[in-house]
Amino acid sequence: MKIGILNGGGDVQPLNAVISSIVKSGVHDGHEFIGFEKGWEGVLSPMLYRTLDQKAVRGISHVGGTILGTVNKGRFAAKVGAGDKNKIDDEILNQAKANLEKVGVEALIVIGGDGTLSGALQLADKGVNIVGVPKTIDNDLKSTDKTFGFSTAVDIATEALDRTHTTATSHDRVIFVEVMGRHAGWIALNSGLAGGADMILLPEMPFDYKKIVEFLRMRKETGYRSSVVVVAEGATSKEGFFVTLEPAESTQKQEIKLGGISNTIIHNIEKMAPGEFELRNTVLGHVQRGGTPNSEDRILAKQYGVAAMEAAVNGDYGKMVSIRDGKIVLVPIAEAVAQLKLVTPDCLEVHTAKRIGVFFGS
Repeated sequence: MKIGILNGGGDVQPLNAVISSIVKSGVHDGHEFIGFEKGWEGVLSPMLYRTLDQKAVRGISHVGGTILGTVNKGRFAAKVGAGDKNKIDDEILNQAKANLEKVGVEALIVIGGDGTLSGALQLADKGVNIVGVPKTIDNDLKSTDKTFGFSTAVDIATEALDRTHTTATSHDRVIFVEVMGRHAGWIALNSGLAGGADMILLPEMPFDYKKIVEFLRMRKETGYRSSVVVVAEGATSKEGFFVTLEPAESTQKQEIKLGGISNTIIHNIEKMAPGEFELRNTVLGHVQRGGTPNSEDRILAKQYGVAAMEAAVNGDYGKMVSIRDGKIVLVPIAEAVAQLKLVTPDCLEVHTAKRIGVFFGS
């Protein structure tokens, strides 16, 4: 077979490991591979693609990022606003299908999150043979237990919290560490628990400014010199909305860019309790996506790559490879993108954190 490989959306550290394992597990059986560059834009005219063989993927599994490049916007964007789906024009879908046929692609392996896979689903409805691989750094797809990149991002955020504790203590400061997490706060929750955060603010659990101030005062009165707070970028107050980097009207055709919630929190605390606390923040941003993947993510990425290759050969199209209870399973792409996996107040991580005194803002 001639198989296409495409990754879209934001990068995560183990993408190259997925690409490499797909190719390595297929070339020995005589399969050929084309890698499309810059996500879906590489499938559209003018096409951008390269041949992928053993030599092309040699030594890339431990290298962060993706050799194919990626974008999370463009003519094929299937996700807009706060997670809403966008219907791609038939003209664009037909062009993508015709181009794939032109270069002889018989199956397309698509590595992406709910936005990229929502686009893949629309192309599958046109008759293109597609296998999906889940890619979201937030670990927020309900159809799989784990997504690659999440473990590495948690490690990076945990290290940042470790470093924040020492400088916060030295200056008697309250420092907010803002991490990724649009609708799901798994990175904030896990890094906060591992990194000894005093407070964790999540999108799923709206916070109360009054109670945050009361908590910080209580810590100060009981002799704690500092406080470290981890906050997901999508966290909101009980009265608030997403804090975005751009005006709403500029995001109608692409994903809303979140960011700045830690600044907003600091500003509001200062208004409520002027001069009471030394408040600072640090935004990790794309640092969480960069660098080399950890061992757990490398292994998971390779497992997904091999499973995707096997699904393509077996003709299991319109499905996404997934891990459930330690086993690889296939789920319909439509099911995979239908529902997010969110933090719940009764999950084990929240229960553990609360029992050791971590405050969740309400």
